[in-house]
Amino acid sequence: MPRWSLLSPGPRLCSTRQWSRRCLSSRPLSQTAQDQQSAPRWADTLLLPKTSFPLYNDPSKDPSIKTKTTDGLYQWQSRHANGPLFVFLDGPPYANGDLHIGHALNKILKDVINRYHVSLGHRVHYHPGWDCHGLPIENKVLKQLGVDVNELTPSQVREEAEKCARKEVASQMAQFQEFGIMANWGPDTTYRTLDPEYGLRQLEIFKTMVEKGLIYRQHRPVHYSPSSRSALAEAELEYNDAHVSHSVYVTFPLDLTSNNTSEALRALIAGKEKVSLLVWTTTPWTLTANMAIAANTDMLYRVALIKGEDNSETVLIYATDREDALKSVSGLFASSLEPLGDISGSELVGAAYRPIFAPLHELSTTLPSLPIIASPHVTNDSGTGLVHCAPAHGAEDYAVMQTLGLITSAPIASSTASTPVPAPNSSREIVCHVNGLGQFTEDVADVIGKEAASELVAKDILSDGGRAIVALLTKIGALRKVQRFKHRYPYDWKTAKPVITLATSQWFANLDDIKDDAIAALQDVDFVPAISRNRLESFVRSRSEWCISRQRVWGVPIPALYHLPSNAAVLDSDSLTHILAVLRAHGPRYWWDGPVSAFVPLSRREGLTDAELDELWKKGTDTMDVWFDSGTAWSTLEDLYASQTQTGAKPSRTFGSDVCLEGTDQHRGWFQSLLLTSLGAATSEARKRTAPYSTLITHGMVLDEQGKKMSKSLGNVVSPLTVINGGAGKHDKAYGADILRLWVATVEFVKDMTIGPTVLQQCAETMRKIRNSSRFILGSLGDRPFEKKVERGELGLADRYVLHRLHKLDAVARAGYEAYNFPQVINELSYFANITLSSFYFDVNKDCLYADREDGIERRRVLTVLDQVLTTMTRVLAPVLPHLAEEIHQTLHGPDAPSVFVTRWTPLSDEFVDVQAEADMDKLFRIRSKVNSLLEQARKDGVVKSSLSADVAVSVSTAATSDVIDVLGREETTLKSLFGVSGVTLCDRNLDAAPAWQYRDTLEIDGASAADCSVLPDLMRCVGTEIEIAVRPAALEKCPRCWTYTRPAADELCGRCTEVARIQPVVSS
Repeated sequence: MPRWSLLSPGPRLCSTRQWSRRCLSSRPLSQTAQDQQSAPRWADTLLLPKTSFPLYNDPSKDPSIKTKTTDGLYQWQSRHANGPLFVFLDGPPYANGDLHIGHALNKILKDVINRYHVSLGHRVHYHPGWDCHGLPIENKVLKQLGVDVNELTPSQVREEAEKCARKEVASQMAQFQEFGIMANWGPDTTYRTLDPEYGLRQLEIFKTMVEKGLIYRQHRPVHYSPSSRSALAEAELEYNDAHVSHSVYVTFPLDLTSNNTSEALRALIAGKEKVSLLVWTTTPWTLTANMAIAANTDMLYRVALIKGEDNSETVLIYATDREDALKSVSGLFASSLEPLGDISGSELVGAAYRPIFAPLHELSTTLPSLPIIASPHVTNDSGTGLVHCAPAHGAEDYAVMQTLGLITSAPIASSTASTPVPAPNSSREIVCHVNGLGQFTEDVADVIGKEAASELVAKDILSDGGRAIVALLTKIGALRKVQRFKHRYPYDWKTAKPVITLATSQWFANLDDIKDDAIAALQDVDFVPAISRNRLESFVRSRSEWCISRQRVWGVPIPALYHLPSNAAVLDSDSLTHILAVLRAHGPRYWWDGPVSAFVPLSRREGLTDAELDELWKKGTDTMDVWFDSGTAWSTLEDLYASQTQTGAKPSRTFGSDVCLEGTDQHRGWFQSLLLTSLGAATSEARKRTAPYSTLITHGMVLDEQGKKMSKSLGNVVSPLTVINGGAGKHDKAYGADILRLWVATVEFVKDMTIGPTVLQQCAETMRKIRNSSRFILGSLGDRPFEKKVERGELGLADRYVLHRLHKLDAVARAGYEAYNFPQVINELSYFANITLSSFYFDVNKDCLYADREDGIERRRVLTVLDQVLTTMTRVLAPVLPHLAEEIHQTLHGPDAPSVFVTRWTPLSDEFVDVQAEADMDKLFRIRSKVNSLLEQARKDGVVKSSLSADVAVSVSTAATSDVIDVLGREETTLKSLFGVSGVTLCDRNLDAAPAWQYRDTLEIDGASAADCSVLPDLMRCVGTEIEIAVRPAALEKCPRCWTYTRPAADELCGRCTEVARIQPVVSS
């Protein structure tokens, strides 16, 4: 049998087969309740916690703390931090209206990341920005002024829009500051897309793209929003799956006189006077712009006879595969169909038909017949197998008719053209009768005649105009059926109203030439979450062009010149070089206010005077897509890297941002526009495949507590300022900025998340516990750093265990911040504060801290640990809870101390790692759990009120060697504190049943069961050690000073208190 020790150091009990009985006393846990009547004078000798740190407080309301940890900190680190440069490019929020909870989530996430890097000693570059152009601000101005857009000049609209945007920026800036965002909010360290310098940089990028041949102008169908009165890019669309259209089945009369009709078709319709093509469309308002009907050459088409109510005969042509579906449409056919035969699509193509509204036209015979064409976009999945083609209102219609040469395919302008390019030949112009307001124009009379046109002109195509079309179709007998059709339809994401497809002259960016480079560049980007890579790449792959022009007044101009005699647009390197020189001299607004002659380059002046040039040229009025505006934000970093190069510094990157973070909707918006503009403007091979960001982080949307989308109509909107400052509602408690920030750090932000009173109350409780733990430590330290620290070799098991857990907290927190896993940080911090500290370390050491000698070794051990714990905890929580961290730091080091972020956060030394201490404490925690269970039984039976009125006896009933016995022996001075009782007895035989009451149980420590061994394989040796534990009445009397039952009956105090009271009679208050 090997030698073993039960006591160390001090008297030892050697291993023999016959155990001797030994009573091991350790210092107990003291109760903290105040009892001035029972011991008024002894309370004055206790070292109770004293701190100015309140339990409840909102330090974000303290101006000195707020400034120190926000504006002041950003400026300090910008000047003094000597670590690597960390660049965070801010995606600009739109400058319109108060901030919502999504803004708070976004900005606080960015701030947590920035603060973590500052805590590491990095120099952070973060300039908040705002997106300031576009329709919402225009509309807001008009609404505030109570006028229509036509009642103001464009210059007046721009002037009022700029005032409004700047006012909104100032308002949002003040609100962002409420969140505790670390930034310098001055004009030179923030950006706005309306700033002249920003606009000029944007135009330089545009010029480079023009010079690379990426920009062109074309008259073609695009997504157009009547509610916004502007073209839209795909990224500006939302799709409504519940949209309802009023679809129609109509008939187009076949031209029986056409010489291009196939022999097969002629044979089937021989002798028939009325032959029609059956067509289905969900947009009856587009029928006035019909230019062809498409058939699929690989499909069969049925020629069938049907009789009307007046017994008249009509021959209908439709796809054979669609007959069953058509028969199921109630009321479509007045009688049964009599098939005359089938023909192939190729035998149908080439025939002609009469315009559907020809009967209404005063000169109907002069209207030319229209062709039946072949197109693969015709399928047998829906409709009739015949598709009405209106290239002004359909991308596929436009594409097939362009391919067949039926409409012009040439761009309106070439970016490299040296002479003006003429407009399309009028004989092949696209037919379009809809204006920018989404209303029928007077030109519709060319198709339906003047009298019928009066029923349509100036009516909205999606409402009254559409109904008027149906009425006209009924009048001429072309309407077969009207049917409600629910389908997915594009909406304007800003106005939430339907868009249309409309042929307009627009400027486009060619993406086919750069999207392969874009995909290649994204391979070097880290995505959080990783799956978001697929979303962005799929969006990039699916785009071939980008409509960048908008018909808005408020925005950055597309500086194109238009030659009036030839109706041609000029936009090339020569013109832009001259125009940009003029704008740099006079400012970007000069494009709107200056004479056109000032912008005509020398190469095009042809010796003409300014007055003559003003008659021959005009300036373009289109503005750039706001995504192009914000997408060039990467250019704001160019000066930063240029200055780094000039100073000889070698930054880790020379272009773009280390991190960009926005909502998941920005995969189709800002994330794309950043990438595409940066690659489109790249002039070096290295830059052509380098993304403007190294890491791309995506967050989800914020929902209410029931998981519903927030909306004013539902009354479930949670305002971030209400969370901070409180509101009028009964649940609108003022939580302060740090609890809002804590909520941000506790949610899995890569998914959609919820917020509401319950969630916020949980965050408040977490904050209370963290704050209470910090307060206890500050009180124990006396609001000052502890100077009389002990060496590591003097620390006890519990001390080493806590520092081991602290090392884990430090490592887990740093890993969490690095991986943007902030819930991991908060969970580990909360566990450490609540379990490791409050439930264990504070609990077992309160008696020592309160009742021991002020300079006693055990007390110094605990304070040594607490000093380190507070330092590390403050480091860990600082990025998320900066105001609390500054308050703790200021309480400890004084109000004049620099920010807590000034001292670099370095990893804790590996000397804190103590796996053996963790294993030993886990064994003792199992015994402690059993003791607590027995004490709880005693409480329920009414024999124990305070655990201090009890002793514990532990008997080891087997002679097997066990490291548990060694742990019990080594920790003789801590067992009473650990168990929360007044005395602990260790013995080597079965316990006597002598006390007045006793609660007993056994605990198998080693190898108790297969389950135990599997759960704790590294903690137990599974050699079969069983101990018996008994809870009994305390053997001694209650000490009036420390309240433990350790006082001999004849003495006034227990031995420890007698000594301390003699040395330390009264503690000064």
